[in-house]
Amino acid sequence: MKKIQILGGGCPNCRTLYANAEAAAKSLGVECSVEKVTDIKEIMKAGVMSTPALVVDGVVKSAGRVLSPDEIKKILA
Repeated sequence: MKKIQILGGGCPNCRTLYANAEAAAKSLGVECSVEKVTDIKEIMKAGVMSTPALVVDGVVKSAGRVLSPDEIKKILA
């Protein structure tokens, strides 16, 4: 099971990335958990300086931009 985290303060871009990650996982049929991380200390611990960020299984895959569901599918596949 994959663990997907969306790092950010809760801005519209963060919410969009969260929705896109859920849509991508559902489309692929990937069993995963998707969670929002808004704690600035946790975001900084991940080394992210620009949000929103997509983290899959503890590895930062994208930061500072909103990925489309298709882009996220490529990361999850």
